[in-house]
Amino acid sequence: MGLLDRWLAPSLPRIEGAGVVLRLPQERDYEAWRSLREASRGFLTPWEPLWTADELSRRAFRQRLLRYRQDARERSAYTLFLFEAATGTLLGGITVGQIRRGVAQSCTLGYWMGEVHAGSGWMYRAVEALKPFIFEVEGLHRIEAACLPSNERSIRLLEKSGFRREGYLRNYLKIAGHWEDHHLYSHLAEDRTRPGAAPRLQREAQRGSVDRRTDA
Repeated sequence: MGLLDRWLAPSLPRIEGAGVVLRLPQERDYEAWRSLREASRGFLTPWEPLWTADELSRRAFRQRLLRYRQDARERSAYTLFLFEAATGTLLGGITVGQIRRGVAQSCTLGYWMGEVHAGSGWMYRAVEALKPFIFEVEGLHRIEAACLPSNERSIRLLEKSGFRREGYLRNYLKIAGHWEDHHLYSHLAEDRTRPGAAPRLQREAQRGSVDRRTDA
């Protein structure tokens, strides 16, 4: 664990699912993250906001860590890296963002996958692992996801995960430098099923019981 990680080391989510682990990024993840993103540039950029000139720099990564930790402390968003449990290989990332409490009790879901790992079911496992955290631990009622109509991979993922298409959002997000229409999908707490092995949240070893905040 690096100096920045020790300084910012609250108890934060570590989530396990079927062969996957989700946790907040740490300084030591930089090289793996940079390599995976760089190798997947052509695969990812059609679906993301324009990359900045220093998109993959260590300085930009450290700034992201600061923001991710602050968001998690405030329980306003959780940006997590996705790893293969057996090998520790970084596969991609997933964000539970724009968490709204009060009468809404909702959040938005976003994700990215390294090209070499795409199409192998890893992101589906990650989404399934997150559902108990979102609905049971954070107590939210609704997950929303916006998807470009041309992103067939993402559409298949959302539909396989039980999301329902609710509407069409005109010029909703600026993707690759252009305002793009999106489909709106949602998944509600009452829509849940229990496919396969139930994922679980891990706490710090010295505590040994389920809690909202666990050691990264």
